[in-house]
Amino acid sequence: MNLAILITPLAAGLAAQLIKFAIKSNQHDRHIKNLLAYSGMPSGHSAMIVALSTSIWLYEGLTSPLFAISAVLTVIVIRDALGIRRYLGQHGRTLNILVKDLADDDVLDKNYPRLLEKIGHTPIQVIAGSLLGIAFSVLGYYLF
Repeated sequence: MNLAILITPLAAGLAAQLIKFAIKSNQHDRHIKNLLAYSGMPSGHSAMIVALSTSIWLYEGLTSPLFAISAVLTVIVIRDALGIRRYLGQHGRTLNILVKDLADDDVLDKNYPRLLEKIGHTPIQVIAGSLLGIAFSVLGYYLF
Protein backbone atom coordinates (compact mmCIF):
# COMPACT_ATOMS: atom_id res chain seq x y z
CA MET A 1 0.00 0.00 0.00
CA ASN A 2 1.24 3.43 -0.83
CA LEU A 3 1.37 5.22 2.53
CA ALA A 4 0.73 8.58 0.86
CA ILE A 5 -2.85 7.49 0.12
CA LEU A 6 -3.40 7.22 3.87
CA ILE A 7 -1.29 10.15 5.09
CA THR A 8 -2.45 12.77 2.57
CA PRO A 9 -6.17 12.72 3.50
CA LEU A 10 -5.35 12.75 7.21
CA ALA A 11 -3.00 15.72 6.71
CA ALA A 12 -5.63 17.55 4.64
CA GLY A 13 -8.28 16.98 7.31
CA LEU A 14 -5.93 18.15 10.04
CA ALA A 15 -4.95 21.22 8.04
CA ALA A 16 -8.62 22.10 7.47
CA GLN A 17 -9.32 21.83 11.21
CA LEU A 18 -6.29 24.00 12.05
CA ILE A 19 -7.36 26.62 9.49
CA LYS A 20 -10.89 26.52 10.90
CA PHE A 21 -9.49 26.97 14.42
CA ALA A 22 -7.38 29.95 13.30
CA ILE A 23 -10.36 31.59 11.58
CA LYS A 24 -12.62 31.11 14.61
CA SER A 25 -9.87 32.35 16.94
CA ASN A 26 -9.63 35.57 14.93
CA GLN A 27 -13.37 35.98 15.39
CA HIS A 28 -12.90 36.12 19.19
CA ASP A 29 -14.12 32.55 19.67
CA ARG A 30 -10.94 31.13 21.17
CA HIS A 31 -11.97 27.77 22.50
CA ILE A 32 -10.18 24.44 22.13
CA LYS A 33 -13.47 22.80 21.04
CA ASN A 34 -13.05 24.62 17.72
CA LEU A 35 -10.32 22.13 16.80
CA LEU A 36 -13.04 19.49 16.54
CA ALA A 37 -15.80 21.73 15.16
CA TYR A 38 -18.22 20.15 12.70
CA SER A 39 -19.02 23.26 10.71
CA GLY A 40 -17.04 26.24 9.52
CA MET A 41 -14.53 27.23 6.88
CA PRO A 42 -13.10 25.08 5.32
CA SER A 43 -14.91 21.76 5.48
CA GLY A 44 -12.61 19.18 7.03
CA HIS A 45 -14.85 16.36 5.81
CA SER A 46 -14.59 17.57 2.24
CA ALA A 47 -10.84 18.14 2.49
CA MET A 48 -10.27 14.62 3.77
CA ILE A 49 -12.55 12.71 1.39
CA VAL A 50 -11.52 14.69 -1.71
CA ALA A 51 -7.86 14.18 -0.77
CA LEU A 52 -8.52 10.44 -0.54
CA SER A 53 -10.23 10.27 -3.93
CA THR A 54 -7.65 12.49 -5.60
CA SER A 55 -4.77 10.48 -4.15
CA ILE A 56 -6.28 7.21 -5.34
CA TRP A 57 -6.85 8.76 -8.76
CA LEU A 58 -3.23 9.94 -8.96
CA TYR A 59 -1.70 6.65 -7.78
CA GLU A 60 -4.15 4.08 -9.17
CA GLY A 61 -5.83 5.84 -12.11
CA LEU A 62 -9.41 6.69 -13.03
CA THR A 63 -10.24 3.09 -13.99
CA SER A 64 -9.28 1.68 -10.61
CA PRO A 65 -12.06 0.05 -8.58
CA LEU A 66 -10.62 1.83 -5.54
CA PHE A 67 -11.16 5.17 -7.25
CA ALA A 68 -14.75 4.23 -8.06
CA ILE A 69 -15.41 3.36 -4.41
CA SER A 70 -13.76 6.55 -3.17
CA ALA A 71 -15.68 8.67 -5.70
CA VAL A 72 -19.00 7.26 -4.47
CA LEU A 73 -17.96 7.86 -0.85
CA THR A 74 -16.97 11.42 -1.77
CA VAL A 75 -20.43 12.11 -3.16
CA ILE A 76 -22.05 10.66 -0.02
CA VAL A 77 -19.87 12.64 2.41
CA ILE A 78 -20.26 15.94 0.56
CA ARG A 79 -24.00 15.43 0.16
CA ASP A 80 -24.22 14.71 3.87
CA ALA A 81 -22.20 17.83 4.79
CA LEU A 82 -24.31 20.07 2.56
CA GLY A 83 -27.71 18.55 3.14
CA ILE A 84 -28.52 16.30 6.04
CA ARG A 85 -26.17 17.80 8.63
CA ARG A 86 -27.18 21.33 7.68
CA TYR A 87 -30.83 20.33 8.01
CA LEU A 88 -30.11 18.82 11.45
CA GLY A 89 -28.59 22.13 12.49
CA GLN A 90 -31.82 23.89 11.54
CA HIS A 91 -33.74 21.38 13.65
CA GLY A 92 -31.37 21.99 16.57
CA ARG A 93 -31.90 25.74 16.30
CA THR A 94 -35.69 25.35 16.25
CA LEU A 95 -35.72 22.95 19.20
CA ASN A 96 -33.42 25.24 21.20
CA ILE A 97 -35.86 28.12 20.62
CA LEU A 98 -38.79 25.98 21.72
CA VAL A 99 -37.04 24.87 24.92
CA LYS A 100 -36.03 28.47 25.65
CA ASP A 101 -39.60 29.69 25.08
CA LEU A 102 -40.81 27.13 27.60
CA ALA A 103 -38.38 28.41 30.24
CA ASP A 104 -40.93 28.03 33.03
CA ASP A 105 -40.77 24.27 32.67
CA ASP A 106 -37.82 23.05 34.79
CA VAL A 107 -38.16 19.54 33.37
CA LEU A 108 -37.15 20.79 29.91
CA ASP A 109 -34.13 22.70 31.23
CA LYS A 110 -32.88 19.71 33.23
CA ASN A 111 -33.54 16.92 30.75
CA TYR A 112 -32.82 18.46 27.36
CA PRO A 113 -29.36 19.79 26.65
CA ARG A 114 -28.80 22.63 24.22
CA LEU A 115 -28.44 21.11 20.75
CA LEU A 116 -25.73 21.97 18.23
CA GLU A 117 -27.00 24.40 15.63
CA LYS A 118 -24.04 24.48 13.28
CA ILE A 119 -23.09 21.00 12.17
CA GLY A 120 -23.36 21.34 8.39
CA HIS A 121 -21.50 23.28 5.74
CA THR A 122 -22.29 25.92 3.17
CA PRO A 123 -21.35 25.28 -0.47
CA ILE A 124 -18.37 27.69 -0.24
CA GLN A 125 -17.03 25.84 2.81
CA VAL A 126 -17.26 22.53 0.93
CA ILE A 127 -15.56 24.02 -2.14
CA ALA A 128 -12.74 25.43 0.01
CA GLY A 129 -12.27 22.08 1.75
CA SER A 130 -12.32 20.24 -1.57
CA LEU A 131 -9.69 22.55 -3.06
CA LEU A 132 -7.55 22.05 0.05
CA GLY A 133 -7.90 18.28 -0.37
CA ILE A 134 -6.87 18.45 -4.03
CA ALA A 135 -3.88 20.64 -3.18
CA PHE A 136 -2.70 18.25 -0.46
CA SER A 137 -3.09 15.26 -2.78
CA VAL A 138 -1.11 16.82 -5.60
CA LEU A 139 1.56 17.99 -3.17
CA GLY A 140 1.70 14.55 -1.54
CA TYR A 141 1.92 12.86 -4.93
CA TYR A 142 4.96 14.87 -5.92
CA LEU A 143 6.62 14.65 -2.50
CA PHE A 144 6.20 10.89 -2.08
